[in-house]
Amino acid sequence: MTPQQTRMLDALAPRLPTRAIVTDREAIAPWETDWRGRWHGHAPILFEPVTVDQVQEIVAVAAREQVPLVPQGGNTSMVGGATPPASGAAAILSLRRLNRIRSLDASAGLAIAEAGVILADLHEAALADSRRFPLTLGSRGSATIGGLVSTNAGGTQVLRWGTMRGLVAGVEAVLADGSLYDGLAALKKDNRGYDLNQLLIGAEGTLGIVTAATLRLAPAISARAVAWIGLATPDAALQLLRRFEAAGNAVESFELLPAESLHAVLTHIPGTRPPLSGEHPWHVLIEAVTSDAGEPHPAGFVERVLGPAMADGIVADAVIAASEAQADAFWRIRDSISDAERATGPAAQHDISVPVEAMPRFLIDAAAACDARFPGTRASGFGHLGDGNVHFHVRAPAGADRGRWLAEEAPVVTRFVDDLVVAAGGSISAEHGIGQMKLRELERLSPPPRMAALRAIKQALDPAGIFNPGKLVTLAPSRADE
Repeated sequence: MTPQQTRMLDALAPRLPTRAIVTDREAIAPWETDWRGRWHGHAPILFEPVTVDQVQEIVAVAAREQVPLVPQGGNTSMVGGATPPASGAAAILSLRRLNRIRSLDASAGLAIAEAGVILADLHEAALADSRRFPLTLGSRGSATIGGLVSTNAGGTQVLRWGTMRGLVAGVEAVLADGSLYDGLAALKKDNRGYDLNQLLIGAEGTLGIVTAATLRLAPAISARAVAWIGLATPDAALQLLRRFEAAGNAVESFELLPAESLHAVLTHIPGTRPPLSGEHPWHVLIEAVTSDAGEPHPAGFVERVLGPAMADGIVADAVIAASEAQADAFWRIRDSISDAERATGPAAQHDISVPVEAMPRFLIDAAAACDARFPGTRASGFGHLGDGNVHFHVRAPAGADRGRWLAEEAPVVTRFVDDLVVAAGGSISAEHGIGQMKLRELERLSPPPRMAALRAIKQALDPAGIFNPGKLVTLAPSRADE
């Protein structure tokens, strides 16, 4: 423990409950490694405040003693965004115990949830009041609201509802001097200059500690139709998406995956079954919903679009789930792809986005380019076709040593893939953030004016650099690989 950390503990011990300060190594250790097990750090102190006032106390003392703080929620970051540095200079600031839903106003369609509220718990609370929070993702049982806000999370319903930026109506956060920014009021018009709420959303805890958010709710679903579709090409999938969009706005999810992703799930995830009887190169999972019990069931809408699409040769085969159990089974396949592909061996994984119209061609061309450039590897992508988000994985050659390949070969693969993304007019981070994994690539590929602006914002709001060091942006440029 550094002298600064010792002084920090001495100052905070009389002000915080004993439970809020953890120094036991065994208790801290699980929170020093990221969800993927690729980033490992060290933190001699773990703070677990239960009130916003306690967060302010911690930040104020940390600022005075110059002790960096790594904010953490469910620790489900895919890019090492919540892992402390290995030096031990930083303390972890866990928001998990700030887990109250302060209010839920069904008539206004708004909820105020603290940073530690688990996404699945918010879903349950909203449904109890005939409302829903229309963002979901595979880690909903552990991901927290503060982390979702701080990473501008996406998920499977972005097609209709957008990312967290579109679902957050207000933010409360502790700033770098320990003061509290209260932006929770859900104002539809506020023209007072720079929007601090939007700066904090997606900032990955580098500008302030999000302690609560006002979130937009939607009416609960009264009925849904979930369909699994087999087709020949990603281009056919895009044609089908455009047909659904032209027919109405009932479709909330439109997921595209290649046959090999489906086969990986069927091979490695017990209890999964093929949705269709035949083999198809590509597959689409769609969900259409209605919130009005008086409206026709959305299955009819899906059938009306699929019928002509099959007649025109766009769709080869399709099935609409006959029960909620079957619908859940379809979604389990989609949600299990990452776990299944991990079981197949090491891979360089990329969360990227390209313009929607470019996504079908990118999936084909980028996979072919990677297979040619890196013999023995196997590249493929799956993801949210409606918003251009591709989860693009390049799997290591058979028999490759996992540790060596990830350390030596995967970074070369990633540079190659990121260059393809930029050439296609895309982004190297669609919904997982930058964290520490993509820090150098962001610097290498971003125009200098963009990086200068990011650093200026960081300097203005966190001049001592105590918030989440080494993530997203640094106050001084780090050396990008040549």
